Amino acid sequence: MKTDVAVIGGGPAGLAAAMEAKKHAKVTLIERNEELGGILQQCIHHGFGNFIFGEALTGPEYAEHFIEALEGVDVLLNTTVLEIDKNKRMLLSGPDGVFEMEAKAIILAMGCRERTRTQIFIPGTRPAGVYTAGTAQRLINIEGVMPGKHIVILGSGDVGLIMARRLTLEGAKVEGVYEIMPKPGGLTRNIVQCLHDFDIPLHLSHTVVEIVGKKRLEGVFVAKVDKNFKPIEETKRFVPCDTLILAVGLIPENELTKKTGIELDSVTAGPVVDEGMETSMEGIFACGNVVHVHDLVDDVSLSAIIAGREAAKHANGEKTERRKIKVKAGENVRYVVPQIINGRDMEEITFYFRVKNEMRNVVTRLIVDGEVRKEKRELIVKPPEMVRLKVKGELVKNANSISIEVKKVA
Repeated sequence: MKTDVAVIGGGPAGLAAAMEAKKHAKVTLIERNEELGGILQQCIHHGFGNFIFGEALTGPEYAEHFIEALEGVDVLLNTTVLEIDKNKRMLLSGPDGVFEMEAKAIILAMGCRERTRTQIFIPGTRPAGVYTAGTAQRLINIEGVMPGKHIVILGSGDVGLIMARRLTLEGAKVEGVYEIMPKPGGLTRNIVQCLHDFDIPLHLSHTVVEIVGKKRLEGVFVAKVDKNFKPIEETKRFVPCDTLILAVGLIPENELTKKTGIELDSVTAGPVVDEGMETSMEGIFACGNVVHVHDLVDDVSLSAIIAGREAAKHANGEKTERRKIKVKAGENVRYVVPQIINGRDMEEITFYFRVKNEMRNVVTRLIVDGEVRKEKRELIVKPPEMVRLKVKGELVKNANSISIEVKKVA
């Protein structure tokens, strides 16, 4: 089986990439689940599409915009990609068994997954009633099942905040949200709309130190943590609950990427990409949350549109000189995507980055060959909230050194 562009993943990134690539090439979209849309199908709250469509949509509505535009795309559901070799030959498993597919270009759009209890080392028994936030969301919004009545949420990530509101609206009592960091982990708008508006308490610098219960969760011990995130024993207290929701971070789904031998960024845990979303392996592109975890689905889709366009160009024989100019994360910048500039002919390039520390009244700067080429003022920057710097492609196309920095306004 052959195709021009194979897109792996049918969530928001894969849908947008396939929609764009099919304008210029034969596209096959591969999705391991029985339906397209990915996580969007269980996100029934509003807030998607503000930038792309100019209106606030639910997750399913946002997905449908792209699904309706897939006419002409070959869609393989219930199909998993097992392996990719350096020649872009894939081994897949589907309803009719194992088979091979060869593509001229591949787009990785597998999204991300949630951290689990095991990954954050919470001691205690193993009763029913411990869920990741995404699992609880699916239970309520897709399966129509309430996970519990008395809820403790660990972590103030956006999905956990949204679930605090959702559970409250469904009649549950959210006893509190506990966050190990001294600052919330979610967007400010979600802190306000999901916690403050419903009088749900947020306990910063706190964590769950023990899970209690036999068959069903009976409660958790929580404690305040010191500056090294170690629990302070004398602050330990018991909180009765029948459900613990874990909202403790997302990880790009990159087992397949690692297996293929693509270079990964140690900070983002996603592949290193250039301005066209091409990875270190020529002809293999990546987009969306598989590259780095985004705040907004609109940004996921925008990165996917770039990947779809550039992958189609590659499939049609257009090659890009691989200059491999690294984009340095400068002062108060944790990471930058794209990490590499290869000098593609692009009208605009958006650099996405997160800061290390919260700062107010700052300027973000693009430094090219030692000179400031672009500045943008920001009233406040926070580690949980993505920062964007859009620049003209010509500013970096022939650069020899590039960095992004965030500095206090003098």
